[in-house]
Amino acid sequence: MVFKLNSHLLSRIASGNGHGEDSPYFDGWKAYETDPHHPTENPDGVIQMGLAENQLCFDLIQDWLMKNPKASICTPEGLNEFREIAIFQDYHGLPKFRNAVANFMEKVRGNRVTYDPDRIVMSGGATGAHETIAFCLANPGEAFLVPTPYYPGFDRDLRWRTGVKLIPVDSDSSNNFKVTREALENAYEMAQLDNIKVKGLLITNPSNPLGTILDKETLRSIVRFINEKNIHLVCDEIYAATVFSQPDFISVTEILQEDIECNLDLVHIVYSLSKDMGFPGLRIGIIYSYNDAVVSCARKMSSFGLVSTQTQYLIATMLSDNDFVEKFIRESKRRLAARYRAFTHGLDQAGIKCLKTSNAGLFLWMDLSGLLKEQTVEAEMELWRVIIHEVKLNVSPGCSFHCLSPGWFRVCFANMDDQTMHVALSRIKTFINKEADTKKPKKTLRWQGSLKLLNPPRIYDDFINSPHSPLPQSPLVRARN
Repeated sequence: MVFKLNSHLLSRIASGNGHGEDSPYFDGWKAYETDPHHPTENPDGVIQMGLAENQLCFDLIQDWLMKNPKASICTPEGLNEFREIAIFQDYHGLPKFRNAVANFMEKVRGNRVTYDPDRIVMSGGATGAHETIAFCLANPGEAFLVPTPYYPGFDRDLRWRTGVKLIPVDSDSSNNFKVTREALENAYEMAQLDNIKVKGLLITNPSNPLGTILDKETLRSIVRFINEKNIHLVCDEIYAATVFSQPDFISVTEILQEDIECNLDLVHIVYSLSKDMGFPGLRIGIIYSYNDAVVSCARKMSSFGLVSTQTQYLIATMLSDNDFVEKFIRESKRRLAARYRAFTHGLDQAGIKCLKTSNAGLFLWMDLSGLLKEQTVEAEMELWRVIIHEVKLNVSPGCSFHCLSPGWFRVCFANMDDQTMHVALSRIKTFINKEADTKKPKKTLRWQGSLKLLNPPRIYDDFINSPHSPLPQSPLVRARN
C-alpha cells in the first residue's frame, strides 16, 4: 500500500524552501548536471564555471601522498595507527591536527600573526562553521549585516535552520564594490527602524564573488564599527591562500594586533581547507574565536559535524611538513596567477572586461552589462538564460549574489584543465562576435522564461515560497561556494 505524505505532517523546515535552492545560482547547477560537458563523450555539453574549486595543484598533493603512505591509516604502511585513530572520539580534535591547522593558518598569512590551537574548533566544512557561529551569536529573528554582493549559500548557511536574518549592506560598481562606513551605518539604521536587532557583521575576505581583498583602512573601519555598536564580527577567510598578486592578503588578526580599541570577544574567524588546499570533499571547516564562551559552545555543537579522525590524521601529517606547505602555497599562487592571466587575456580579446581590483579567489567578476537590452535584473536574467542554454556555460548571474548593479557574472576558472578553458573562451568569443554582428534590435530570446527569476526581499529572513525549479532536482552535494 502506498501512502501519500501530506506536507502538514512535516516540519516547516522540511516542507519549506529555506535551503535557497530556488535560485539562479542553483538552477545553473541543475542545467549543468543534466548536460555536463565532456571533451569526448559530450563535447557540446554545458561547461561548469559555477564551481569555485581549486584543481590546479592536485599533482602536488598526489606526489606528497605517494611519498608519505603512512599518512593514511588505510595503507599497509599506516596500518599500525588504525586502531588508535579509528576509536578516537574527543570532539576537541586530535592535538596534532589543531596544531597543524594553526601553523598552516599562520603560514598563509605570511607568519605575521599567531593562532592558539586551543581556540580552533572543527566543523563539517565552512558551511557547518557558519551555521554554528550563527547559532552561537544570534537568536531567531535577530540579524547579521552582510555587504553585497555575497555568496548565495549564506542565505542557506546562516538562515535556514537558525531563523537568523541577513540584512544587505549595499555596494555597487561605482567604487568597485568597496565596503564603506556610510553603507554600514545605513544598513544598521534601517534595521533599527524595522525593529530588527543586529547581532553581527559578516564579511568575506578575500571576497566571494569579487575576488578582492579588504585593505587595512577598510578593516580598521570595520573593527571600529563593530566595537562602537557592540556587535560581533564574523570574518570568512576561506580564500586567504588564493591571493595571487599584490597587494597581499591582510587578516583581521593583523588589525587586532595593532593598537586599536576592540573587544576581542566580538571577533570570530571562519576558515576551511576547501579552497586554499582544494579539499572540499574532506569537509574540513574551522571556527577560530577570541571569545571563550563561543569556543566552548561551538565545540559542543561540533559533535553534529566533526571532521573524521582519519581525515584529521592525514591532514595533520601533511600540514606538519613545512617544506611541502611552503612549496604548495608558493606554487598555488603562481598557477592561479597564470590561469588568471590566460583567462582575462582571452576575455579581453573578446572585448569583455572584469573587475580590475581582483587579485584573489578562484573566479572572475565579469562585466556583461554592455550586452543587456536594458539595465535591469530582468535583462540580466534574459542574458543568463542564453549563456546557459545556447553558449552552454554555467556562469552565475550577479542577482543571485544580491548585486545591485545588473550585468555582472561570476565565472570560475580554476576548476578545469587548460583544454576546457580554451573551449569555454572559444564559446564566449563566438557568442560576443555573433552579438556584435547583430545590429538589429533583439527579438524575444528563445529560452526566455525557462528558468525562474529570483527577486527576494531586501531582508532575506523568510523561507522562499516560490515554486520548485522546472529543472530536475539534484542533491547538490557539490554546490559549495
